[in-house]
Amino acid sequence: MNIPDSSLTRIVIIGAGFGGLKLARYLNKKDNQVVLIDKNNYHTFQPLLYQVATAGLEPDSIAHAIRTLFKNEKNFHFRIADVETIDTAKNTIHTNIGDLSFDKLIVATGSTTNFYGNEEIERNAMSMKTIPEALDLRSLILQNLEKALLTDDLKERKELMNFVIVGGGPTGVELAGALGELKNHVLHNDYPDLDIRIMNVHLVQSGDRLLPGFSDKASAKAEKYLRDMDVHLWLNTRVLNYDGQFVDTNVKDLYANTLIWAAGVKGDLIYGFPKDAIVDNRLKVNQFNQVEGFEHIFAIGDVACMVSEEYPHGHPMVAQPAIQQGLRLAKNLNNLSRSKPMKEFKYSDKGAMATIGRNKAVADLGKYSFSGWFAWMIWIFVHLVSLVGFRNKMVALVNWVTQYFSYNKSVRLIIRPYHGKAKEQPVMKDVEPES
Repeated sequence: MNIPDSSLTRIVIIGAGFGGLKLARYLNKKDNQVVLIDKNNYHTFQPLLYQVATAGLEPDSIAHAIRTLFKNEKNFHFRIADVETIDTAKNTIHTNIGDLSFDKLIVATGSTTNFYGNEEIERNAMSMKTIPEALDLRSLILQNLEKALLTDDLKERKELMNFVIVGGGPTGVELAGALGELKNHVLHNDYPDLDIRIMNVHLVQSGDRLLPGFSDKASAKAEKYLRDMDVHLWLNTRVLNYDGQFVDTNVKDLYANTLIWAAGVKGDLIYGFPKDAIVDNRLKVNQFNQVEGFEHIFAIGDVACMVSEEYPHGHPMVAQPAIQQGLRLAKNLNNLSRSKPMKEFKYSDKGAMATIGRNKAVADLGKYSFSGWFAWMIWIFVHLVSLVGFRNKMVALVNWVTQYFSYNKSVRLIIRPYHGKAKEQPVMKDVEPES
């Protein structure tokens, strides 16, 4: 990897998501050599991926180049690499560009889409965890509308204009709202010779209400907003299979050319850890984020499962735990380099928000629940503040202001046509050390 040898403690961070980036920025680089590794050269603001997928934002407004955040910092190195295995016995990581030894290792690989073992759904459904996946989805939505213009077969046209979203959490709700706005306010201008009324947006949720992590009031409001936008809600409904056209559920069968899977995530594990260090596809960590069985290997964010009385299944797999764990671990590692004790991590729940459309959002902040315009303004403020980089904040703000007055989602572009998944994604193997 061409990382210079140093007498300093080498801290290797795998993953430049919310947690890994926060950790890398606050680590003391005078006492430590910090190496950050990621598959991409940019950080992705994942909560806004759905806006890229629905032509609300361009991808460069939610991505920020990693190197620009650390320019002129000494003892910091960044490499684009895919970490293949971790040799915990030899304190070495093996990547596609070479091997690297470490003194301390932090796994911050985040999460990946969880298809719950259904390989056919995995082959045929669209996921939305990365910018390329969001761009693929945007292209597919627009390509389906273009194909609908060309067919005289009404059944085929309906299938092309049916969009099924699986999962009633924030991602599914926000995506359904964005597609509902496209249908009601945008697409009839783009396609005057296509009857947009036959377009249907279906949101399928296995539970009895949307936004299960929110208050009952917020859940009910979100449901009302979506119904008002002509989104079809299917509660207590489980998707059993999907072959690319036929959506098999336990309630009603649907026909759709596009199924978007937003029903769950799982930790993005790296091969090399013993089985007793893994629970529910996440790494078991203590209150200092140390992986079980290791004092010098840590995990933060979605890939870490910190069990407590309040969170028996670990913290929710969202941005805030990752950010807070990254900051706490940075302080702890800085303390260790000065022979000071570490402090236990305590999660502070900042609340939850979801936007459904213009002037339509829900927010649970402590004991208070807000909805409508006020919640929407809170959502905009929080996301603008959280975006990395001044340019990204300004581009997003200008886009949102323009869309507020005109509903003009002006990036309805098929930059690269989507031709389906090139190959089957690998099935996760049991994660255990090599013999």
